[in-house]
Amino acid sequence: MSRLLALLLVGLTACAASAEEPPHLIGLPPIPAQIFGTPAMRALGQKLFFDRGLSVNHTLSCAMCHIPEQAYASNQSALSIGMEGRALRRNAPSLYNVVFKQHLFHDGRETDLVAQAWGPLLAGDEMGNLSIGPLLDRLRRDKAYGAVFDDAFPNEGVTMTTLGRAVASFEATLLIGATRFDRAIFAGEKDALAPQEWRGYALFIGKAGCAVCHAIGARDALFTDQSWHNTGVGFARRNSDATRVELAKGVHATVRLATPMLRGVKDSWPYMHDGSLATLEEVVEFYDRGGGTNPGLDDRIKPLGLTDEEKTALVAFLKAL
Repeated sequence: MSRLLALLLVGLTACAASAEEPPHLIGLPPIPAQIFGTPAMRALGQKLFFDRGLSVNHTLSCAMCHIPEQAYASNQSALSIGMEGRALRRNAPSLYNVVFKQHLFHDGRETDLVAQAWGPLLAGDEMGNLSIGPLLDRLRRDKAYGAVFDDAFPNEGVTMTTLGRAVASFEATLLIGATRFDRAIFAGEKDALAPQEWRGYALFIGKAGCAVCHAIGARDALFTDQSWHNTGVGFARRNSDATRVELAKGVHATVRLATPMLRGVKDSWPYMHDGSLATLEEVVEFYDRGGGTNPGLDDRIKPLGLTDEEKTALVAFLKAL
């Protein structure tokens, strides 16, 4: 993967000079200008994002798992649906503010947004392309793309790098910031949050301990520590499934998943990497009882002893994000 990433990063410095100044929303850090790109790059990225022609049999697009009306996630099923109707292993994560994530995918296996697009494109059970070249050749032969690529990337055209950069530029526009939360915390507008939401905020950073992993900074809040944790989600179900594939001894005890961001979380159900929790109320209950007990459980996951009123306030705060 390191060679793939190196190929994708070729040309980033040269293109950065043509990038316009990206927007800066209260509560969010600055967007890297070289990723945000130009209007032509973002328009091309949007076209690619919604194009089923990028899958090997022209049936799937990025937007079929990351649905705009559903917080760029999917409410349709617990697990994403891939090539020829296959159930994938994980829930589609929301793409809001994805430009700020240091580790992409639930397992954090990718570190570059430009490179990330090629993971699903080349996965056999997702978009099914067997290799890079044939997909690029299809796009070069497509008259609808030729002029658009030339406009977005003069003298470069359709390449592995330009495809990844275009998609990343579009994804860099999927932002949630300057919310009521941001106005209350970072702009001093105390009335922007209702009393119950303030109570939930106090629990979030205090008794409930959510902010230990879903971090809130002094000037912005991405609601992630950009790290991994074992919360025990799905552990009991995996170990009670007689048909599961046996893994090497100790693997279950070390499985950790990247801390997701929380903005727009009220619209991105179901929750957790396996889509096993249908509502925010269920998520709060899961953490209140101390997560899913297993040998590798993060030592920060403990029973919380929240009252019903506290659980309701915590959910109200989450919905304010």
